[in-house]
Amino acid sequence: MRTTRGLTRNKKTSKGEGLENFSLVNKTRRLAPRVPFFALKEKVLGKDYQLSVALVGNTASRTLNRDYRGKDSSTNVLSFELSEIEGEIILDLAKISTETKKFERTFDNLVAFLFIHGLFHLKGMDHGVTMDSNEAKIRAQFSI
Repeated sequence: MRTTRGLTRNKKTSKGEGLENFSLVNKTRRLAPRVPFFALKEKVLGKDYQLSVALVGNTASRTLNRDYRGKDSSTNVLSFELSEIEGEIILDLAKISTETKKFERTFDNLVAFLFIHGLFHLKGMDHGVTMDSNEAKIRAQFSI
């Protein structure tokens, strides 16, 4: 799996069908959150969509946000559509950790919540009632 950000690389695995279309890399010192990333990706984007997920800290998040969105601050989630069937989601674990009280969620739950949000952006949705409704359905199915 290619990346324009250099943050993720595909690692083939024999643990399950379809994992060749999914990669996750943790660039932080934190343990990866207990989130069903693969199952959520399959439910929202389908089995053929190639998704790379990078767990990063504030510096990488701020750099990407500045370079690609013109905003000189870190952000909790970024989504990059590379093609109709390929994309990347960047999650800033440090930023997310500071937002748990604001969103009244546990850390793992907020990571899952924001990951779902990023998935729907990759699906082509913009903020609004339709996106909120679709996100709520997925959160309910996964008890998030």
